Amino acid sequence: MRSARVDRGDLWFTLAVLVLALLPRLFVAIAWAREPVWDGHYYHFGATRIAAGLGYSEDVMIAGHAVWKPWCHYPVGLSGLLGLLYKLFGSSIVVAPVVNAVLGALLVGVVHRLARLHLSETRSRIAAVIAAVHPGLIVYSAVVMTEPLAALLLAVAALLAGLFGPRWAGAVAAGLVLGLATLVRPTSLLAAPLLVLMGPRPWWKAAARAAVAGLLALLVVSPWTLRNCRVMDGCALVSTNGGWNLAIGAISDTGRFDTLRAADGCPIVTGQVQQDRCWASVGRARIGADPWRWVGLMPKKLGHTFDHESFPIEYLREADPAAWPESRRVAGRGLLTLFHRLLLVAAALSLVSFIPPSSRETKKQYSQWALLLAIVGLATYAFADLRHPFFWLPTLLPLAALLPLPGRPTHGPVGRYLIALVAATALTHAVFFGDDRYHLVVTPVLCILAAAALRKEGAPASLA
Repeated sequence: MRSARVDRGDLWFTLAVLVLALLPRLFVAIAWAREPVWDGHYYHFGATRIAAGLGYSEDVMIAGHAVWKPWCHYPVGLSGLLGLLYKLFGSSIVVAPVVNAVLGALLVGVVHRLARLHLSETRSRIAAVIAAVHPGLIVYSAVVMTEPLAALLLAVAALLAGLFGPRWAGAVAAGLVLGLATLVRPTSLLAAPLLVLMGPRPWWKAAARAAVAGLLALLVVSPWTLRNCRVMDGCALVSTNGGWNLAIGAISDTGRFDTLRAADGCPIVTGQVQQDRCWASVGRARIGADPWRWVGLMPKKLGHTFDHESFPIEYLREADPAAWPESRRVAGRGLLTLFHRLLLVAAALSLVSFIPPSSRETKKQYSQWALLLAIVGLATYAFADLRHPFFWLPTLLPLAALLPLPGRPTHGPVGRYLIALVAATALTHAVFFGDDRYHLVVTPVLCILAAAALRKEGAPASLA
């Protein structure tokens, strides 16, 4: 009877923290909603076309006549969801931000349930509260971009896999959700093989479940892929911006987004698929011609991805410059960045066990204290250096987790998956290009890892 009461109390906390998270997100969504800008303009426009029954498309003028032209440069997932909701509620500029607010609140609830599979009751609640009050996640409610939906689906996939444990139903459910996540953000497909880390031993069984999840994710995506093959100038799995992004990462000297021009290597464009394949070829050629230059850009790319958190503020300023004078812009960027950097430090401390000073396990004490000092030293250097290279913390976190240090914490199935998800994100943007909005997808992961900081040895109290 006592465990049943505890479980009900746990579920009530999930509901309460979800409501707590929803209130500020709704305020931001309604008060700060403006005409979408940058990529958000295209997601919104694509949604209005879908709501109007015109599919994912645009009209182009040919010989003075409007001609229907299909799209797939951007992933369809967010526009598809918004298109359905626009059909029901209209396409007012406030609808998408309110949807983001609801998605963000649901994400906080999922963070609590996922953390509960990995951590104690108290620590899982800390993880949920961190996610609920995270200023970047709150401000992102007013930003019409894919990150909140992608983060939610990745977390739901992990939660389903964790809840079902070794049963095949977990692989099936996670695979279906990852298919939806891939339609929102194609790199989400990389999470499917990571599910092997959540599977039971022997490893071949875990690998088989991960393979099933990956195949089911592709099955979910396949109708869209077939649509692209039918209406576009060639086949594309989800979108046609992969080659584009590879070329940017190979050509740009900054390590972040830069506009590609015809002079960069693709002067003749006959269609979106052809264009993407051309840019992919250009990117591979640039990398092959000077691979060390490409490798040398990776720290810059990772720095743009993890060193700060400014995209939400810059997006809102672009949408409404008068509402964001320089002083407010600087203050907003500073608040979001400081919280993000502290979160990175706390997440890195999830690698460290708390060994009581009274313990006679000197090897464990020395190894864990040494790791603690290394993390604190790296964080201090990142705060002190003018470049603020915080990217070393999430980049080295997966590697440090593999070290067989005496007394290290037990990461468990969920912990292994979360750490691998951080590694996959870092690797993706080291290959392509960096921008701080890309770390928002794993910010919920960082909240859970931060709540796991300085546990006792062998601590995760899994409910699985």
